[in-house]
Amino acid sequence: MLRKTLSEALGALLLTACVVGSGIMAERLAYGNAAVALLANTLATVAVLAALIATLGPVSGAHFNPVVSVVACVNRRIDARLAALYIVFQVLGCCAGALLANAMFDLPLVQASTHVRSGAGQWLSEIVATAGLIFVAFRSNNFSEAAWRVALWIGAAYWFTASTSSANPAITIARSLSDTFAGIRPADAPGFIAAQLVGAAIGVVLLRVFADREVTA
Repeated sequence: MLRKTLSEALGALLLTACVVGSGIMAERLAYGNAAVALLANTLATVAVLAALIATLGPVSGAHFNPVVSVVACVNRRIDARLAALYIVFQVLGCCAGALLANAMFDLPLVQASTHVRSGAGQWLSEIVATAGLIFVAFRSNNFSEAAWRVALWIGAAYWFTASTSSANPAITIARSLSDTFAGIRPADAPGFIAAQLVGAAIGVVLLRVFADREVTA
């Protein structure tokens, strides 16, 4: 169990460090071109997410996300105790990843983000992004499939959702600790997290509707 929880913490840390760190680097190099910065942020996130799922999937399942762990518990893939431990380590890992990214770019370790991300469009975007994430992840047959499917979904959702697809309560909390390109104002985090939980519930419904069934004559 220790190995599994540490795997979740490490994956969450590296994923968040990539999301926040690539956002900082992209913003610095894009010279005000937000589209170029978002593209760079997207490509880095897709690459690291695919690599982490393929590498750590066989160890812990490569959730790195509390809503994924909750759905895995609902679907009886893990028990409630392990799910709770996963969530704690995911939040700690994500927060550590944000601090690491800040440190790598010589920024204050902890910053309260001032990036306003609120409103019905943002919340709807998080519902869609999270529902799609759950559906794509749990419809994958193995970690090799999940690595590219989940990474591509998140990469696409960066662009077609108004919220740039956080779809992860732990990363949402962590992003509030960095006043950079990927940041989210702490006051806006609860709205994001509530929307993500709604999205996860919708994802579970989609999984039930499209569950594989045996074909009978």
